[in-house]
Amino acid sequence: MLVLSAVTALVATAVSLLPPLGAPAAHAASAGPNGPNGLNGPAEPQSEPVYSYQNAIRESVWVDTRVDGDADGRTDRVAVDIVRPREPAQQGRRIPVIMDASPYYSCCGRGNESQTKTYDAAGNPVLFPLFYDNYFVPRGYATVLVDLAGTNRSDGCVDIGGRSDIQSAKAVVDWLNGRATGYTTRTGTRTARASWSNGATGMIGKSYDGTIAGGVAATGVKGLKTIVPIGAISSWYDYYFAKGAPLFDSGPDGLSDAVESDDAHARCAAVQRRLVDGAPRNGDWTGLWSARDYVPAAGEVRASVFAVHGAQDLNVRTKHLGQWWDALADAGVERKIWLSQTGHVDPFDFRREEWVRTLHRWFDHYLLGIDNGIEREPMADVERAPDQWSTDRVWPPSGTRQTTLRPRGGTTAGVGVLGTERAEPGATESFTDDPALSEADWAAAIDTSTPGKAGFTTGPLKRDLRLSGSGTVTVTATPSAGSAHLSAVLVDLGPATIRDYTAAGEGITTLDRRDCWGSGTAGDSGCFKETVADRENVDYTVFSRGWADLGHFADDGKGRPLTPGTAYTITLDLAATDHVVPAGHRLGLIIAGTDAGLLEPPSTTPRLTLDLFRTSARLPLVGGAPKAAAAPSHPAAAPPLKGVRAPRRHTPLPALSTDHITAGRPVNSR
Repeated sequence: MLVLSAVTALVATAVSLLPPLGAPAAHAASAGPNGPNGLNGPAEPQSEPVYSYQNAIRESVWVDTRVDGDADGRTDRVAVDIVRPREPAQQGRRIPVIMDASPYYSCCGRGNESQTKTYDAAGNPVLFPLFYDNYFVPRGYATVLVDLAGTNRSDGCVDIGGRSDIQSAKAVVDWLNGRATGYTTRTGTRTARASWSNGATGMIGKSYDGTIAGGVAATGVKGLKTIVPIGAISSWYDYYFAKGAPLFDSGPDGLSDAVESDDAHARCAAVQRRLVDGAPRNGDWTGLWSARDYVPAAGEVRASVFAVHGAQDLNVRTKHLGQWWDALADAGVERKIWLSQTGHVDPFDFRREEWVRTLHRWFDHYLLGIDNGIEREPMADVERAPDQWSTDRVWPPSGTRQTTLRPRGGTTAGVGVLGTERAEPGATESFTDDPALSEADWAAAIDTSTPGKAGFTTGPLKRDLRLSGSGTVTVTATPSAGSAHLSAVLVDLGPATIRDYTAAGEGITTLDRRDCWGSGTAGDSGCFKETVADRENVDYTVFSRGWADLGHFADDGKGRPLTPGTAYTITLDLAATDHVVPAGHRLGLIIAGTDAGLLEPPSTTPRLTLDLFRTSARLPLVGGAPKAAAAPSHPAAAPPLKGVRAPRRHTPLPALSTDHITAGRPVNSR
C-alpha cells in the first residue's frame, strides 16, 4: 500500500508553479505520476503537497447560525475549527475548503479509531480527526470541522437533522462566502472574516456527518460545489421506521441525548420534548419527519454528489441511498457512487489507497477546477467480492428494468417456488411471527418447512442474474391478531466468499500496524491503523431486505389496528442493492414476520396467511427475468445452510465506552 511521506517546507521550484492572483484553482497543480486509472500512463494535472502542514494556521471561529435553538434570547454560534496552509494567505491567495460538520467531535469520535478533537491549553485546535487535514492542507485546501449546534463547543441544541442541525453547517458555508458573521470567541463581539477562502466548499462525512452534507446541499446554498456523503441518511423517518415498523428501541431524542454537550443538556429540555412528541413510537408520519426528509428537495441541489455506501449497512440501510440517488438522477445532478460489500464502514477502511487517490481527484476537479477527467469516467464502482471491484458507465446500468417475479406453493408447506408464473387464485402459505428468529435463521432453513417463515426459490439459474437498484415486494396477508410486522428478504443461494458484515468490524479487520497519509505533527500524526477484509465462506447471502408494519397498509403515513381474519395488502420497499446471483445459484424470496436484531417486535405474535395470487416482487433486473432450470426439489430434511451470523441489534446511540472495541475490530456505529 502506498505510504505518503511527510511534506517538507515549501521549495523554490514549487513557488514558480503558482499562478497569478485571481486564479487559485491551479495554485498547487502539476502533472501527477499516474494516469486516470491509477496506473502508469499519461500524466494528469493534480494538486501537489507544496505547502507546510507543520506551519499551517490553526484557528477557531464561532459562526452565527441566525437560529435561537435554545431560546436564550440570542442566536446560536457554532464552533468552527480550521487548519489551512499559511503560504497562500501570505501571498494574497484564496483557497477552497473541505468541511466535515459533525455532532461527534467530543462525545464519540470519528473514524475507525474514534478520534476526537483535541486542543492546547489556550483552546487552539491540535488534533483534527481523520486524514483530510494531513493530506489536503499541504495541497492547498483548508480543512474545516464544524461542531453542530448543541455539541462540543457550540451553542444551541441538537435537533437530529432539523433546522438547527442543517443551519449549523449551512451558516458556515455562508460565512466562507461572506454572507454570515463569524466571531473570534463564543460570546465576544470581535468579528472574523474568511478572507482566505474563495468560497468553494466541499462537504464530506460518514453517517450523521454525511447526512448533514446532504441536508445542506438540499437547501441549494451557493458556494457548496460538491458533497461526499458516506453511509448517509436521506430521510430520518426511514432511519427509525420502515413503513411503520420500528427499527430501534428509541427515537431521535435518544440520539440527541447521547451527542449533546453537558451544558446543552441543561438548556435543551424543550427541544428534547419536541423530539419525543413529534416522533411517536407508533410509526406514524408527522411534521417532524417532513422537516427531516431531504429527498423531495433533491431538485434544489447545486452540488455534485459522490455517494459511498455499504450494501450490507444495517445501520443506515441502503434504502436511504436508493431513494436519494433516484431523486438526484431525476433532478439531473452530476453524481458518482461506490457500493461496497461492507456494513457501516468508511472507504478509507475498506479501499484506502484507491479512496484517497479518487477523493483527491474529485476535490481537485470540483474545488480547484482541474480538468482531470474524473467526471467523464464510469459513474459506479461496485464491490463484487472482497477487494474485487467492477465499474459501470451509469448506475443502475443500462438495460435494468423492473421485472415482476411471483411466489407459488410447492409440495411442502412453506417451501415454494419463485418465478414468472402466477399462483392459482386461492393459493396460500402461512407462518407465525417468531420475534426470536432473524433473516439468518430463515435463510439457513429456506429449503425446510419451518413455522416462522415462507420461502420461495427459483431453480438453479442458467446464467448470471444481476439485480441493480431498488425493488419492492407487495404482500396480501391475513393476520390472526390486531397487529403484525412483515419482512421480505432476497437471498442468493449458493457458495461464496463475502465480507462478514455482521461481525464487529462489519466487513473489516483492524490491524496493529499503521500507515501515514499526508504530513503530521506531534499532536496529529496523520497515521492510521491498517485494515483488511474480514472474509467468510457461506452457502447463502442475504443481499436485500424490506420491512413494514401491516397496520400501515393504507400508505397514508398512519397506522391502524388490524381486524383479525381480514386480508390487507401492503408494499414493502426493498433496500437498494447491486448483486449478481451466479449461474448455478438460486434466487430466493423469504416472507416472514419480525426480523430479530433489526425490527422491534409488535405487541402480538400473529399467524399470517399469504394470498400468493396477490403477492409479488418487482425487482430491478439487468436483462430481464431469470432463466432457471426446472423448479427446485426440496428434500424433507434439508440440512441448514451456512451464512454469516444473525444481525447484531443495532442502536442509533453511539458506542460511548471501550466496549466498542471487540477482538481488535472497532464497531463502526458512527
